[in-house]
Amino acid sequence: MSKTSSSRSAEKRGFFARIMMFLRQVIDEMRKVVTPTRQELVKMTGVVLVFVVIVIGLVSLLDWLFGMGASWVFGSSDGL
Repeated sequence: MSKTSSSRSAEKRGFFARIMMFLRQVIDEMRKVVTPTRQELVKMTGVVLVFVVIVIGLVSLLDWLFGMGASWVFGSSDGL
């Protein structure tokens, strides 16, 4: 299987040249980042918090149901 020219050119570059290329690519990508406005940030934070509360409620409900099921199957552990 033959190697492509881009992979061969990447192999020819030195260690520090590859690090510099990586850092340039990181800087280029950071320039594309869009910072949300305060209103967007508050809205997204609210959505995340509501979602977390819903998941906590669901997990708590399932924990209670499985606990009740285990008590029913194995009997109550109050006498131990």
